[in-house]
Amino acid sequence: MIIRKMLLISSAVALALGTSVAIANSHNDALKEPTVMQKAQNEHKKLFALFAASDERNLALNPVMAIFRGDMRRADRLGDFLTDAHDLASRTNTQLNLSELAQIDRSKLDDTDKLAYDVFKYNQERALEMSSPEISALTRVRPVNHFSGFHTFYPSFASGKGAAPFKTVEDYENNLSRHKDYIAISDRAIERFKEGMESGVLETTLTIDRVIKQFDTQLAIPLKESQFWGPMTMLPESFSGEEKARLTSEYEQATQDIYDATTRMRDFLQTEYLPVARETIGLSDMKGGAKLYELMVEGSTTLPLTPDELHELGLREVKRVKNDMLAIKDEVEFDGTLNELFDFVRTDPQFKPESREALTQSYYRIGKEVDKKIGEYFSLLPKSELEIKPYDPAIEQFSAGGSYQPGTPDGSRPGTFFFNAYDLPSRLTTGNVTLYLHEGAPGHHFQISLAQENDSLPSFMRFSFLPAFGEGWALYSETLGYEMGFFDDPWNRYGTLQDEQLRAMRLVVDTGIHAKGWSREKAIDFMLDNSGMTRTEVVAEVERYIAIPSQALSYKVGALKIQELRARAEQALGKNFDIREFHAQVLNSGGIPLAILEQKIDRWIASQKS
Repeated sequence: MIIRKMLLISSAVALALGTSVAIANSHNDALKEPTVMQKAQNEHKKLFALFAASDERNLALNPVMAIFRGDMRRADRLGDFLTDAHDLASRTNTQLNLSELAQIDRSKLDDTDKLAYDVFKYNQERALEMSSPEISALTRVRPVNHFSGFHTFYPSFASGKGAAPFKTVEDYENNLSRHKDYIAISDRAIERFKEGMESGVLETTLTIDRVIKQFDTQLAIPLKESQFWGPMTMLPESFSGEEKARLTSEYEQATQDIYDATTRMRDFLQTEYLPVARETIGLSDMKGGAKLYELMVEGSTTLPLTPDELHELGLREVKRVKNDMLAIKDEVEFDGTLNELFDFVRTDPQFKPESREALTQSYYRIGKEVDKKIGEYFSLLPKSELEIKPYDPAIEQFSAGGSYQPGTPDGSRPGTFFFNAYDLPSRLTTGNVTLYLHEGAPGHHFQISLAQENDSLPSFMRFSFLPAFGEGWALYSETLGYEMGFFDDPWNRYGTLQDEQLRAMRLVVDTGIHAKGWSREKAIDFMLDNSGMTRTEVVAEVERYIAIPSQALSYKVGALKIQELRARAEQALGKNFDIREFHAQVLNSGGIPLAILEQKIDRWIASQKS
């Protein structure tokens, strides 16, 4: 059904392109030789017709993505994920995109369209490579870990506080329909795991153990206290008594069905899969994993870098940042070694949040201070508001220190900066400023919101997220705290150096685990020895790298590239360099590969000099 629909859409695109060519030929006959501008316009139309058709096909395959964008045409579906038909349709869509792109003469496009062409081509070639039968055999049979899988986001999504609306009876019924998809996806995940058991491509015992614990946590919550019951606590007064009664009954049954599906998954993983899962943690130790890791490194960095190169870069950066922290030790006149300073900050009550509310208020204060200064550095500001809130207690134990959830393009739903309040004694306030700059403003909130709100961009540039660009920008945003004056306080500067050290250590540890045979314990010890992070934080980080190889490489690589480009522009333009305009150039075209960003900034520098 999906494939047929996709092919019908494809035919419509081909017809549209054919019509465009016919019109151009007719114009040729009349005027003999079209102008350069006319040729460019024709190619522009074909290019953006392809973008629009590709986006529509993608939304048909991924209804949940459409909901996040505020598109409710298929709001009763999550999608047919983890099916052979969905995989084939996605790959066929990619092949069609590349075939139609090849029919467009790039030389006739203007610079802006060439940028879009190049980004689209990069994305499609990457998707095609990752969906090849060889690579798919290594990824499809590992559908869930404790950082990825529908179970990590769907409870919040379905809670009434996520992207999906809960204003009408239809909204509530759509959610019930999506529950059925969620259950089907969960059951299909079991079958995919079984395929891996047959082929010998297996997840690690560590990640599966953590998934089991996640499910145990979810199942321990009473049904009517779960996130799935959330919409029933906010039934609109406009609903009739009959509608409320019906929905209450149906939601009770649907929530029980979800609990039953979760139990099936938990029990399967506990009794059948965990005993055969691999004890090793490195991807290179998995059947076919070494090649997969190399491809993932390329995808996460969008640069031609090898694991060995990244490992050595990381070691150099760790040493540099450690020297900067030694300078902090001298500045605060701490009488002891650097590791003793780490222990002091880890344990001293002055660096601990007093309560969840106190931690929340600290982020509110930081946000207000950033808002006062942001106009000095940015000419482009998001229309979308930024909310600040802790993770839901049901998921906080297995969540990162912070994260960002995008709002809607029209600003009707704000972006949200989530922070982790789990195990408060293990949290340190020294890094609060840095975390806000990264996840909130001007980090992910600016980068994602400005892209979404720019309706002159094709959808794939407005809504895509490339880790090297996105996380690189967020890490670069942290460094703006120096210019804004937030790091004049040595303890705040200590905090940002610790966060910078984290990103440097990621280069070492991720490649160490997945390319050099490092154990979990070796990775933990390295991070504890070279930073002031608590053991709780370090363990969560290391287990994150184990679960999602290469993603952690993107931060430092991306930030270093943006810093390099800024330095290049400052040197070339001198007193004519405008930081607000530089930031606009980085952000106004959405998430793009770093090599393409470099070309764009070089063109901008040349235009400013002419």
